[in-house]
Amino acid sequence: MKKLAMIGCGGIGNYHLGHFLKYEDVILAGFCDIIYKKAAGFAERVNSANAEKNKDVAAAKAFADFREMYDEIKPDMVFICIPPSEHGEIEFETIRRGIPFFVEKPVALSMQLARKISAEVKKTGLITAVGFQCRYSNLVDPNLDYLKENEAVFVDCIRMGGIPDTPWWKIRSLSGGQIVEQTVHQFDIIRYVFDEPETVFSMGARGFVKDVEGYDTEDLSTTVVRFRNGALATISTGCYASSGSAADSKITFSCRDSRAELKILGTLQLFGTSPAPAVDMVKDGKDGFVVKGDGALKEIKAGPVIFRDDKTAGVICDRTFIDAVISGDGSKIRSPYEDAVKTLAFVLACNESIDTGKPVNIVI
Repeated sequence: MKKLAMIGCGGIGNYHLGHFLKYEDVILAGFCDIIYKKAAGFAERVNSANAEKNKDVAAAKAFADFREMYDEIKPDMVFICIPPSEHGEIEFETIRRGIPFFVEKPVALSMQLARKISAEVKKTGLITAVGFQCRYSNLVDPNLDYLKENEAVFVDCIRMGGIPDTPWWKIRSLSGGQIVEQTVHQFDIIRYVFDEPETVFSMGARGFVKDVEGYDTEDLSTTVVRFRNGALATISTGCYASSGSAADSKITFSCRDSRAELKILGTLQLFGTSPAPAVDMVKDGKDGFVVKGDGALKEIKAGPVIFRDDKTAGVICDRTFIDAVISGDGSKIRSPYEDAVKTLAFVLACNESIDTGKPVNIVI
């Protein structure tokens, strides 16, 4: 069996560990965190689970230095679950040793670093994956099918939330801010199901989040995007909210006579795609928008067709990478490192636009 190691034993590491403990075909061999106690806690959980199952495998070990772990464990794969500002040294050493790796998003906070890592990955041909688990949702295929059959002209995305407890998150230089660290999932899924972005223009607002010590990132931002196919989008995100009632967080793909509304890892609703009576002219405007005269349209009373997420996306994301390492075939990985760099370019361009006050053309 292949040996799996993990670097970074915090919240997202715990998410992955919950999946790993269900697997019988990998050995959870080593865990590393600069706070040794965290790594030891993960190793203890694994060893307790193995004891309960009477699994005859070597005990998982804890480390505070990832090089020591690599020297002793010699893992066949590694999950890198570290804060955004800590990328670089770990990836380069992992690549040098020829270890396939799964890394959490965002993959870096600078395009220069991400390009260097990507170039080294390409030289070695290593199997890699990035934690864009939303790409593995069962909502993705019907969304892709819808957009193949219907030409979307406008995309509207809203993602509003609060400030995570993680200390580094509220410091933009360490997290990249909400666009880069959180809403990157929305930016990524738009890229994946729709089109590549060409130009962004972003504006940020501050001053609405108060009494949070050390906080120095945008409370709210809105980005206008032009895609290569000519379509436009607005993507708005904020961390000022204290309740889900603050906004309806979703992505809307608007076509000529229908729309798709995606709530990531929630639902996909298709409006106007079911058979329906033709739209009638409205003369007095009492029962809908006027079609003739001002150009507005009366809504077709059909649908929606609803797809619901089956809550397996994260498991499939992890499993796809592990299976790729076991088989040596990475073709089913939906977000290899090289592709994730394109999403990073998208979100970092938004930050650059906020900082400069100018539109930014996206360069990979």
